[in-house]
Amino acid sequence: MIPWLDNNSLQFPPLRQALDEPNGLLAAGGDLSTPRLLAAYRQGIFPWYNPGEPILWWSPDPRCILLPGNLHLSRSLRKRLRRNDYQVTLDQAFDRVMEACAAPRKGQHGTWISPEMLSAYVDLHHQGVAHSVEVWVDGELAGGLYGLAIGAVFFGESMFSRQRDASKIGFAWCVTQLRQWGYKLVDCQVYSDHLASLGATEISRNEFARWLDTLCSLKLEHEWAFSIHREAIVGKSHDQSA
Repeated sequence: MIPWLDNNSLQFPPLRQALDEPNGLLAAGGDLSTPRLLAAYRQGIFPWYNPGEPILWWSPDPRCILLPGNLHLSRSLRKRLRRNDYQVTLDQAFDRVMEACAAPRKGQHGTWISPEMLSAYVDLHHQGVAHSVEVWVDGELAGGLYGLAIGAVFFGESMFSRQRDASKIGFAWCVTQLRQWGYKLVDCQVYSDHLASLGATEISRNEFARWLDTLCSLKLEHEWAFSIHREAIVGKSHDQSA
């Protein structure tokens, strides 16, 4: 059994009480209010559940993370990034990015991004906490991602591609810009080969929580608009090996 959250309290159970199977399931219930979501993310907890079911709160162990300086770009991705046939923006179409992330993927029949989730994260966006990256090709939204910025941590939530490499392009631009702004950690939540190919790795839940204690309290001052150029990502030298 897992604890049921009290709607009148923002307190979560200790992370050590999270289940081993399913990995990281910590609590159920509560709501998706801004105060609760901020309290959750600051502790390394995030909501993930199917529409129509109770809200489930997770803190998996190990945790998949990316240090911005460890971003890895394959030779083919570097070549794609050098092309001048796309545009990348920040916070220009947050709702559309979330809706695209919510669309069923190949081989899937549903989505975990419910209208309730969409509304909650749009509220966070309006409060300057949640942000989106958009990749445009020929004026059409081709890919993107969204997540939360708290202190010096960017908590990645989801990404999508409608064209090949579109989400990777957005991710590369986002991480490079975050590094320039002084962000120290990108939360990728759960390991995947796709994330590992971009430089992500795993650390223990306890180590992740210790990092959050320090990094979430830092204050970074910057505008949410790209100040980097393509050369900051791929450099001016010849392609490097994959």
